[in-house]
Order: sequence, then C-alpha cells, then structure tokens
Amino acid sequence: MTVSMTGFATAKGQGAGHSWSWEMRGVNGKGLDLRLRVPEWIDGLELALRAELTKALGRGNVSLTLKVSRDGMGEGVEGLRLNPAALSAALEALRQVEDAAMQVGVTLGQATAADVLTLRGVLDSSAAEIDTGALRAAILADLPGLLAAFQAMRASEGAALNAILGAALDRIAALVEEAAQAMALRADQAGSRLREAVARLLQASEGLDETRIAQELALLTVKNDITEEIDRLKAHVAAARALLADPGQVGRKFDFLVQEFLREANTLCSKAQSIELTRIGLDLKTVIDQMREQSQNVE
Repeated sequence: MTVSMTGFATAKGQGAGHSWSWEMRGVNGKGLDLRLRVPEWIDGLELALRAELTKALGRGNVSLTLKVSRDGMGEGVEGLRLNPAALSAALEALRQVEDAAMQVGVTLGQATAADVLTLRGVLDSSAAEIDTGALRAAILADLPGLLAAFQAMRASEGAALNAILGAALDRIAALVEEAAQAMALRADQAGSRLREAVARLLQASEGLDETRIAQELALLTVKNDITEEIDRLKAHVAAARALLADPGQVGRKFDFLVQEFLREANTLCSKAQSIELTRIGLDLKTVIDQMREQSQNVE
C-alpha cells in the first residue's frame, strides 16, 4: 500500500545508567534528507543512527532529536558538569585581560555567565567516567521501537492518501469516458458541417482540385483527432492504479506519471474544437493538479 512521507513519533528509554527521549518528524522531500540532533559526547552515535535511518527510510525530510541525561541529573544535563579548577583559571584570565585593557584605556564589555561557560574546559563532559559504548548500544537497541511507531503513522497517512488518489483516478477515468463520447458526437457533427461547406465551395468555384481539398480535410481531421490522447489517459489510469497497489517506494514514478497525465490533458484541450470537450479537458486538468499535490507526499 501507499506510504506517506509525513510522520511523527516520540519515545522514551533507559539503559546504561541513563534516560533518554526521542522525537522524530517527517515531511515530504525529493530525496532523503536526515537532520539529527544527538549528543556529541556519545562516540559514534550519530553515524550509527544515520546508517539505520538510511536503511529504513526511502524519501522525505526527516528530523530526529535525542536528549540524554544521567539518571538522577535531570533531562537535558547530557553528562556535563562544571570543572571548578578550569572555572577559576578562566575567571583569573578574564581579570588579567580586563586589567591590561584598563591600563591602556580600553573598556571591555562585561562577560556573561554564558560567555564563561563556552570557554574551553569550564564545562567537562563526564563521558570519560561512563561506558559510552554500552550507552550507544542501549540507545540503538531502542531505535527500532521509535521507527516502528514512525512507520506506522506514515502507513496510516499513506492509507488516507491511497483513498484520495484512488478517488481522483476514478474521476479521471469517468472524464475520459465522457471525452470519448463527446469526441464521437463531435465527429458526426463536424463531418456533416465539413461536407456541407465543401459542397458549397465546389458549387461556388470552378477549377478547384478536389483531390487537394480531400487531402487537406483528411489532415485537418487527423490533427483534431483525440483518440490517441484518450487511449494514453486510459493507460495512465491503469498504470497509476498498479502503482497504488505496489508495496514499494513508488513516489517518484507517480510524480512522473502525473506529468504525463497533465501532458495528455493539455493536448486534449488544444484539440477540443467543441465546448463540451473543452469543459472536460479543463475538468481533467483540475483533477490532475489536485492529484499532483497529494502525490507529492507519497514515499
């Protein structure tokens, strides 16, 4: 069944003396664009997560946020602690800089606490005190549950998409049948009008080449014939239904097919030569455009 690129999932886990929370979001995209926000102090975690997500997902703009905290330290601490010795050294260095600046008449802006915390060594990762390998393994073991919830929502969205696209194809098929009927009616009317016009022309003029007139009329008839467009539209409808039943990643194929739908509808409008066929062609273009908007969410 059709799978949507839109999805959302959250989860929480524990292991290796830590707790964590996940949040995963996905929207449509031309390819697979992964945006990960994970703790840098867990060696190799981002690379491993990216590899797993690449195997599980085909298309979409997907963002993954992971927050990790040591048990008892509160969410968001992420294994960081203040280094008193480095803090004292940093504050002493700042004092010396301010004193040197004052001696030459230079006034410096007051450093904020955030400025101090960004200085090297003031905040230490306690990763050296924990087994990041065990923590990484525990987090990766928790990932399949998050992915299952995310994929379940994408499948649910895909089922809704499948129904919408199927209804659009039903409407297109009905309009194609209307176009075929209108074409047959137009052919009868056009043939009568052409025969009457040629008869009047031959009566009013002498020396005209009847063979040349017949050739021009035949050419005009071929140029206005929409049989091929109707046949192609029917074939496209059948191909689109097959794609909706395909369990694979069909989004790119469906995008291409929608473009072909629109090409045939445009040609039909240009050859219409009747109010009814023009109306049908415009209705086709409207439905196809609506289908294109929805199909852009198919993985």
